[in-house]
This record gives sequence, C-alpha cells and structure tokens, in this order.
Amino acid sequence: MFELLTENWFIYGAGILFFICAFCSVCFSRISIKHIEKEMAKEGKSPPDWDKGIGARVGAYAVALIIKRIPPHSIIDTKAVKRHARKKDIFLAGLFLSSLVLFITVAGVGYFIYGSE
Repeated sequence: MFELLTENWFIYGAGILFFICAFCSVCFSRISIKHIEKEMAKEGKSPPDWDKGIGARVGAYAVALIIKRIPPHSIIDTKAVKRHARKKDIFLAGLFLSSLVLFITVAGVGYFIYGSE
C-alpha cells in the first residue's frame, strides 16, 4: 500500500510550504507594498532605483515592518514605510516572513538529514 516515510513528509511539507510562501509573497507584494509605495509617492518619495522589477525590496519592507527599532542604515526609507503601514500590512509581513522561515527550516532540515545519501 501507500507508505509515508519520514523522508516523504519532509518532501511534501517543503512543497506545500513553498506554495504557501509564494502565495504570501504575492499577497504582501500586491497589497502592502503597493499601498505603502503609493502613499510614499504622494510625499514625493519613489521606490529604490536599484530594484527595478526583481523584487529584492520585498524582504526589506517585511523586516522593516516587523522589527520595532529603526536601523541607522537601511536600503529603504524605514521611517516612511512604518508611517504608511496599516495593521493588515504588518500582519501580511509577519505571515510572509514566518512562512519563509518555516519553509527554509523544513527544506534545510530535510536536505541535511536525507540529501546526502
């Protein structure tokens, strides 16, 4: 019959978490970052010039919304991001980061346990 080994649990878990992480990434990008950058544009601030289409600022926005203190040097305007963030933006940032960390953890543990056969 169909037997689920521990190795299969890691593979299926990492696959499911990959799609959850991708969904959370798209939601955070399309809902939160779009709103924050629209509000920043009203102040005359534009998105970073170095990130034209690759989406590297998504992680920076998420970390800026979750971490309470404002770092002295940042690749984004952290004060403006925090000022324009709504409660659902902070929730989506937390959901995105937690799903990303969970995916990397499950995939990494599965790789180190079963990948070197």
